[in-house]
Amino acid sequence: MARAARIGAGSFLIDEAASGVADRVGAAARRFHDAVEIGGTDLAFGKLKTLAERWTRATFSEDELLELPEQKFELAVSVLALHAVNDLPGALIQIRRSLKPDGLFVAALLAGDTLKELRESFASGEETVSGGVSPRVAPFADVRDLGGLLHRAGFSLPVADSERTTVRYRKFDTLLHDLRAAGETNTLVHRTRKTLRRDALAASLAHYNAFHAEADGRLRATFDIVYLTGWSPHESQQKPLRPGSAKSRLADALGTVEHDAGDSAPVKRD
Repeated sequence: MARAARIGAGSFLIDEAASGVADRVGAAARRFHDAVEIGGTDLAFGKLKTLAERWTRATFSEDELLELPEQKFELAVSVLALHAVNDLPGALIQIRRSLKPDGLFVAALLAGDTLKELRESFASGEETVSGGVSPRVAPFADVRDLGGLLHRAGFSLPVADSERTTVRYRKFDTLLHDLRAAGETNTLVHRTRKTLRRDALAASLAHYNAFHAEADGRLRATFDIVYLTGWSPHESQQKPLRPGSAKSRLADALGTVEHDAGDSAPVKRD
């Protein structure tokens, strides 16, 4: 992200993710006073700063610590920063602790099938040329796992939803430029430090063109942005009902016949 900030980061990914975060914060229909923005760029912050009166901007240290006071903020947001964190559960816990009771957290991060075409093509190219594969594209978490991490970190009313954007590039170089602009180059510690051989790159491009190109020759690239929403616990929030406390049956509401699990015949009730 620091590199993206230095080169201007005029990236559609950052713009889209920041807009998605702003929309979800706006849906809360609440005015926030003290807020913290975590790990973003100036481009992202420009779309978020009207959501609260006072802002603190924070980044993770090399040890992935946030130097933030506990129960200080009513709102915490993050745009395309958390998917690069090694200890995401720990990061979420730190963010939750910085929120006041009933404080809101909204983040956008890349996940799911992001860059699946690029990952597949690099793997195919290297396998064809050298008979082995090195990690060229960092892995991304699944949206269902991310929702579970919110709950594990102690957030109430956790929600994880995904929006997919498919971009069509005229040139492979343009895709790489956009990734650099968004600060999304390979951050794996154990990645190979060797430049991809020209013959392996040629084989990768051939695979990309053969399997992930449109009829007009444009190259497809998939980006899944997952939005995480959660609240710091508070007694006023909605809580799930106790199992067995329902006063009416779902079958009656649906106008259907109730069956016991494993039985094929209807169950008659008085």
